[in-house]
Amino acid sequence: MNDRDGNNILIVWYDGGCPLCLREIALMRRLDRARRIRFVDLTDPSQPCPLDRQLMLDRFHTRKGQVSYEGAAAFAAMWRAIPALRPLGELARLPPVLWALEMTYRHFLRVRPTIQRWLT
Repeated sequence: MNDRDGNNILIVWYDGGCPLCLREIALMRRLDRARRIRFVDLTDPSQPCPLDRQLMLDRFHTRKGQVSYEGAAAFAAMWRAIPALRPLGELARLPPVLWALEMTYRHFLRVRPTIQRWLT
């Protein structure tokens, strides 16, 4: 998918059944004033899903053109698409930073169900 200038749009797949995810995506939508991101709710069965739906619900995924990202790298790609967050996304390109973000994300995935229960 391309925008009117021919630049690739970042596709972000998210869990629309997760209250925490919905809050994050709402914030990203507000920050994405240039509409560089297309958000796809994986809980909507009418939405296309390039991989196993459960796999994508279990771990954050994005794609820009032919390049796919998952986990912390997917968050960094989303940040780079939003001017206010771009410096953070660029910092995450550094291998030690991305590694630390990925370890943090993996820990978050273990506690995510508990956080979700608190938010409902």
